[in-house]
Amino acid sequence: MEEPAASAPRRCSLLARFSGVALIGFALSALVLHLGLEAGLRPWSARLVALLCAMNLTFLINGRYVFRTLSRERFFAQWAAYVANSAFGNACNYWVFVTLESTHRPVIGNPYLALLAGSVTAWAINFTGARLLVFGAGGRRILSRCRTLVSRRARPGVPAPAEPGSSRR
Repeated sequence: MEEPAASAPRRCSLLARFSGVALIGFALSALVLHLGLEAGLRPWSARLVALLCAMNLTFLINGRYVFRTLSRERFFAQWAAYVANSAFGNACNYWVFVTLESTHRPVIGNPYLALLAGSVTAWAINFTGARLLVFGAGGRRILSRCRTLVSRRARPGVPAPAEPGSSRR
């Protein structure tokens, strides 16, 4: 979550940069979808491959240039959080795509129009989650709580702490 003192122009700039990255992801997704269809994949399988490629590219760009919080130390944790956040958005994206494409109607059944409709849906979901949970203060709080839980586990060779009310000191 952004600090309360964050200005409206800063939020608009963040939204504009995120949208630019979404367009890059959309372009990559469309390219991979096209290549998959040309290679003979069915539309649903080509779309799955396209989603995976676009998600990983947008993670790298958003973390490094949009939110500026991607680090080597937290790379895997941030990637896992981004994947978890994107899973819901991408599930909605994929559901909209398959639903529209499966109608086989002249306009709404077009795979590229279905791609656009699904991508817009995912954009709104993924921006909210990335801003608030993955790269924002909410994500840092969640990550620190996870680290606290992991550090409290008994380590090999280290005696576990005494339970409250036990005679062990």
